[in-house]
Amino acid sequence: MRTVDGPYLRIVEQPKQRGFRFRYGCEGPSHGGLPGASSEKNRKSYPQVKICNYQGAARVVVQLVTNTVKPHLHAHSLVGKQCDKGICIADLQPKDSSISFPNLGILHVTKKNVSKVLEERMIEAYRMGYNYGISIHPEIDVLQGEVRVSRELTDAERSLVSNVSIPQSKEMDLSVVRLMFTAFLPDSDGGFSRRLEPVISDPIFDSKAPNASNLKIVRMDRTAGCVTGGEEVYLLCDKVQKDDIQVRFYEEDETGLTWEAYGDFSPTDVHRQFAIVFKTPKYRDQNLQKPISVFVQLKRKSDNETSDPKPFTYHPQIIDKEEVQRKRQKTLPNFQDYSGAGGGAGGMFRGGGGGPTAGGGPSGGGGGGGCVLEPHLAELAGRQAQALFHYTVSGDARMLLAPQRPLMTTQDENGDTGLHLGVIHSQTDAVRYLAQVISALPGEDDVLNMRNDLYQTPLHLAVLTQQKEAVEALLEAKVDVMLTDRHGNMALHLAAQQKEDSVLRLLLKHKSVAQLTSIPNTAGLCPLHLAVQANSLSCVRALLDAGADVEVQELTCGRTALHLATELGNLSLAGCLLLEGNAYADSVTYNGSTPLHISAGRDSTKLCALLMAAGADPHKENFEPLFFKDDELCGTCEEEEEEDEGYIPGTTPLNMATSPEVYDILNGEAYQPTTIVVPPQGDMKSLSSDTKQELCQALEEQTGGWESLAHALGLGILTSTFRLSSCPAGKLLDSYEVSGGTVRELVEGLKHVGNSSAVCLLQAVCKEPEAVHTTPQLTGNIN
Repeated sequence: MRTVDGPYLRIVEQPKQRGFRFRYGCEGPSHGGLPGASSEKNRKSYPQVKICNYQGAARVVVQLVTNTVKPHLHAHSLVGKQCDKGICIADLQPKDSSISFPNLGILHVTKKNVSKVLEERMIEAYRMGYNYGISIHPEIDVLQGEVRVSRELTDAERSLVSNVSIPQSKEMDLSVVRLMFTAFLPDSDGGFSRRLEPVISDPIFDSKAPNASNLKIVRMDRTAGCVTGGEEVYLLCDKVQKDDIQVRFYEEDETGLTWEAYGDFSPTDVHRQFAIVFKTPKYRDQNLQKPISVFVQLKRKSDNETSDPKPFTYHPQIIDKEEVQRKRQKTLPNFQDYSGAGGGAGGMFRGGGGGPTAGGGPSGGGGGGGCVLEPHLAELAGRQAQALFHYTVSGDARMLLAPQRPLMTTQDENGDTGLHLGVIHSQTDAVRYLAQVISALPGEDDVLNMRNDLYQTPLHLAVLTQQKEAVEALLEAKVDVMLTDRHGNMALHLAAQQKEDSVLRLLLKHKSVAQLTSIPNTAGLCPLHLAVQANSLSCVRALLDAGADVEVQELTCGRTALHLATELGNLSLAGCLLLEGNAYADSVTYNGSTPLHISAGRDSTKLCALLMAAGADPHKENFEPLFFKDDELCGTCEEEEEEDEGYIPGTTPLNMATSPEVYDILNGEAYQPTTIVVPPQGDMKSLSSDTKQELCQALEEQTGGWESLAHALGLGILTSTFRLSSCPAGKLLDSYEVSGGTVRELVEGLKHVGNSSAVCLLQAVCKEPEAVHTTPQLTGNIN
């Protein structure tokens, strides 16, 4: 009953949503009732309702209902004073207008009794007329009039209740309830039958449930990372639900939120509700010049609850990690530097003139002759002169290098030998001659394999700089291909990470190298894993052609190359591994997860369809329990829960499906391509020259400038080229247009880097073009 300015019921004090524990019957009564939302240690409060616009006696009935849009009766029971059969009935005194409930407890029903208790609860609510405001069954719900005497159910009505209690019990969330308050005013007969509109409280979460606990980061194995993101972090936390948790990164200033992004992980990366392994997101400014501090926190999807934030530092990316570019920029000596200071010898002895130093280097003074050489210097001078004669006759530079073998092991301030420097400065002929000379001398093999201060051999540098001829020369000299750098990478590991496969295929031609494809680096990754992570389809194919084991597992958690391709959402690589590498679709990690577990958890319809077509099993269980038994139950409760004893099933891909589309595919339905609206390719020409000029000016801003945009558009590799132009921003836009870029993608890129002025400019002068594009059917390679 609700009339204009008439009596109505209102919740004055909501119940506390979190921190209250639902108790099983075997555990005895609760210690203290359900507190109110504003309750504090020294000032307790409890749920309270008020009948507005009314003074007099009344009766208030409290029932537990579900936390759904259309509430149903809940199988849990209210216990405490004035509670019976799972509900609470309290009388409001005539002089009062409000009533509180200080002794309410919530009794947790055992799983096997949910349907039975729910059926009894529905029947009792119908009998007493307490079924208003809830949904039982359409034929029952229409009978919601005021009840002055208890009514009985017909056999047909009992059958309806019995039938609906089973599906409702299966869908019921036992970790959350709400209180439904219904007030009854006295009628002319003195009974309480004049019902007011019910009111329903905020949800109350069982403190033992994962989605009810307070989120808390306990420990992280790293608190800093590169702006490029993609770095793995191990995070320990209090109990979470694997499909209801996010790792949020954000940045704020005095104006509020300036950036947020989320760590990349799937439900298979959440271990037993207490650990998350995720990859850091990219920072908004890829051209960061100094470290910047942001925050990281846990965030629950269902209610947006967050943990206390922890600091995280992004540092600028190191472009020249192997320091090749730095060494190339070092000032090189001129020939005149070796010509002496004008003396007769000119830095090299002539006849009996001033001889070379003991190291065979240039002399600085170059005075006149007349100095008698020591016998060993005379012998050295003779060899040098003989080498010079042979060189002038044959033109073979190796003749000059051969007498220098005592100097071959000399290292500069970076630990680089002459062979290292030849590779660094792309002097292919010098590398070839040095390698041939050193390999021809007995006992000098170690010179070919010397490491610099970064633990790099000449072969490592030749592979990193993609110098195919230098690699070939070093291999012909029989360098040791098994030597590793500071990260445990052999030359084969380094070659597998390149976009081009020419150097990799050259290495794999050598039998000694082809046998190394299953050796991991210190990160536990084999060459095939590195090729997948580098998104290098050509290198993956080269390794497969060379017989690399497609089922080899990386050592951190047992993922195969197919697992890694699935994590990256890369259909091309996954298809190549399945079709060309005959990868096993149901290969498992250390925790029993298959690639289908990963794709289902990440809601990837295309990858799910591809894996299903390859024969993946959607019913295969991993080692992650589908549910967790409450380890706090006493023996009596465990006996009551005998249905849950013994075997606890693992989680299948079907259990992890996050959307109806994925669920249907896993159940064998054909993949249906979606129709989406996308712009036609290459519509940058639609921008006028004036617009482009204004856009260039906007891109000169420090925040979201042209360099950040270049990285966002996938053209970051060309930034050094753009810098050479008088208008780098214009050069960037021209390159983007030539590559088939679209205005829509440009707008998205500008939004990503935070250049609001450029975004507003484009939105003001352009109407986004529309075109219909249908994604290809799942046949062959899906992009």
